[in-house]
Amino acid sequence: MSIKNNKVITTLAICATVVFVILGLLTIVSILTDDDKEESELEKAVQEQERFKSDEEEKDSVVISEPLEGDPYKELDELIGLEDVKEEVRSLANFVKVQKMRQEKGLKTPKMSYHLVFTGSPGTGKTTVARIVARIYKDLGILKRGHTVETDRSGLVAEYMGQTAIKTNALVDSALNGVLFIDEAYALVPDASYSGGDYGQEAISTLLKRMEDDRDRLVVIIAGYPKEMQRFIDSNPGLKSRFNRYINFPDYTAEELYRIYLMYAKKNEYTLNQEAGVYLRERLEDVVEHKTRNFGNARYVRNIFEKSIQRQANRISRMKSPKDNDLTEIKKEDLEGLLEIEK
Repeated sequence: MSIKNNKVITTLAICATVVFVILGLLTIVSILTDDDKEESELEKAVQEQERFKSDEEEKDSVVISEPLEGDPYKELDELIGLEDVKEEVRSLANFVKVQKMRQEKGLKTPKMSYHLVFTGSPGTGKTTVARIVARIYKDLGILKRGHTVETDRSGLVAEYMGQTAIKTNALVDSALNGVLFIDEAYALVPDASYSGGDYGQEAISTLLKRMEDDRDRLVVIIAGYPKEMQRFIDSNPGLKSRFNRYINFPDYTAEELYRIYLMYAKKNEYTLNQEAGVYLRERLEDVVEHKTRNFGNARYVRNIFEKSIQRQANRISRMKSPKDNDLTEIKKEDLEGLLEIEK
């Protein structure tokens, strides 16, 4: 073979090698690009899932209230109205005290449940009393910390199968050595008209197990409308056996609602003039007389107070030189039109 032919063969071999190298590089680039796309899509999916979880967490209603300093019994007595509720709570505290005294003397003590059912309309002081009960239980040595974890269905039930137990356990963990307060607990068991999928029963089963496993470290207080709460308790034998002490919270009278408004005013350094006071009393009597089942009680009055001081601020802003008295006084015109009957 001639030298010329050898050069041609060598050149062709080099070209073939270059082509193979280029093809190899193109294949690698394609693979890496596909991997990047897959990673990018996976990243987007993870981000979307995290965003969804974040959105769901924002919807959850969980509030942790640390025990305040001071005498919980005094705070209970200072609450407006709720005389029967106060008596029930004091009776419970007295019973626990005496049982502890008997135990110290070596006498037999009946096994008792510290869990409670609060029944009543919205805004009747159930959450406030639950916080006080937690502190009383701490004072009696039932609970070490005496804090209150306040939630509703959204804090217990997750969106997907298998996640509710995890969510409920985490919430219970945060409530150990304190009180877990579940408002509108009946929502964990939808009524017969509900046809969708639901994980409320999973939350209930998990909660009942933890109430048994952590019976010396956990007190649960459930709350809601009387009829719905009875349906909730009757839905599960485990609930019936653990919740046997009921405290009913009646709606506030017009006079009590008036005193609640004055309480908000005093705390925030406002006063009502005589005309405004007469008007407020009359309107509250009419509102209470025609109230619906969903009447907000103290929440309704708080909203009226907040709107009235906004009205007062708008009125004062039009004054050239407001006096000190102007800054604190609430007039009839600041209240007019606010106390409408809730539908």
